[in-house]
Amino acid sequence: MALAGIVSSIAADLGEIFLYIGMISYLPLLVALFFHEISMLGPMATAPVAFTLIGLLLMRIKKAEIEIPLSVALGSVALIWLVSSLVGALPFVFGLGMPYTSSVFEAMSGWTSTGLSLMPSVDDAPRTLLFWRSLTQWLGGIGIVALTTAVASHSSLTHFRLYRSEGRSEAFMPSVVATAMAMWRIYVLLTLLGVGLILLSGVPLWDAVNIAMTAIATGGFSVHSAGIMYYRNPLLEVLIIPIMIAGALPFKVYYLMYHRKRLGLFGDAQAHLLIALILFGSMVAMYDLIVLTSTATMDALRQSLFTITSAATCTGFNNADPFLWPSVTVLFISLFMLIGGSSGSTAGGIKLSRVILSYEMLIWWFRRLYSSPRAHRALRHEGKPIEHRIAEYEISKNALIVVIFVLAVFVATLVVLHFDPSGTLSSSDVLFDVISAMSNVGLSTGYVNPGMSTASQWMFIFLMWFGRLEVIPVMVVVVGLYRAITG
Repeated sequence: MALAGIVSSIAADLGEIFLYIGMISYLPLLVALFFHEISMLGPMATAPVAFTLIGLLLMRIKKAEIEIPLSVALGSVALIWLVSSLVGALPFVFGLGMPYTSSVFEAMSGWTSTGLSLMPSVDDAPRTLLFWRSLTQWLGGIGIVALTTAVASHSSLTHFRLYRSEGRSEAFMPSVVATAMAMWRIYVLLTLLGVGLILLSGVPLWDAVNIAMTAIATGGFSVHSAGIMYYRNPLLEVLIIPIMIAGALPFKVYYLMYHRKRLGLFGDAQAHLLIALILFGSMVAMYDLIVLTSTATMDALRQSLFTITSAATCTGFNNADPFLWPSVTVLFISLFMLIGGSSGSTAGGIKLSRVILSYEMLIWWFRRLYSSPRAHRALRHEGKPIEHRIAEYEISKNALIVVIFVLAVFVATLVVLHFDPSGTLSSSDVLFDVISAMSNVGLSTGYVNPGMSTASQWMFIFLMWFGRLEVIPVMVVVVGLYRAITG
């Protein structure tokens, strides 16, 4: 297919998406007016204006009515997220004078719901930019394409392919637009409930809104440099835990609970595994803190439960400094970040669904090894038998993504260690931050800071982008660029 034909077949859909992002990006201007930050109107307007111009230019391209291959949809979604970060960086450049690379890092961390930050001082930043960070995480949590599909007036094959290419597999309603609309309503409701819950802790409304937006998005940005530790409020920490868990559960569970009056939470394997991992991880981390650091029992319980929940849900909030914890505990937390939350949620990581499928696959293979060659044993997933041919395909795809995910973490850690030859941090600390970026978590032992090298910043930008889109879409872009360069 000719390049011109590919571009014209999808340009209008991409333009529509950027137009919707541009419209929503005007919201921080209201915050600037409300808090009388008039000087921020110009810098903040750069993002929505840029999104609008890009959208209008793309929509001027005459659409070619041809079938787009899956690779084009995958690559287009990856480019949407990349362009959103490149444009979303502008307010940080013009509003705070941050270097463009650091600003792209901040924007990518926002859109991918990661939470790592290079902002010099969050406490001194204008509220307009703080809300912009929270908004990007909130929008990125539900997914850019999922969001814009929900407000689109039509559903085309292109929209469907873009939606699926974003890593969205849930289809609890017949139409992709109807599914996106249902997700959007659930998301808004959960956010409002989160705000109300957090207000019970006594924090101001401004703080509650921002915390709720980033908690349900499993993002982790805060309006204070110290994050949740700033408040020194155990009740707040307890109230945030169910919000983080809510964001990491499959949205299909909420749909079943509300529309079909079924307690989908009790019948969902991912929900069971998430709760089990949090309880198990909290007990192990609590033991480490008590035995290895002589932390008081109640403090160890509070820190371990909150931190493990934050890691397992890929939120990134912390009520303790991981840098001060034993190395074994830091590596243990890394495992939870790597696994991540549920498919069809706002969380990142490898995803619980792939862990469950890997376990089912292992059991299936062992049963086949010890069975008669004539016996036919079907792979059972979610209680249903899967056809042999489909099972082999799903297993191969699942294993490929897991292997690439882990390999990317290993290679990136080696590369980043070469960017920091001074050795100021241990390999386990760097590994922790790499996994945090790849799994879109946001917890850090200290390697990610405003003083890190430009090369390291771009590596982390790539990791956040790579991990958020679950590997394949970004690989399609990289392979496409390579083929274009080599001819």
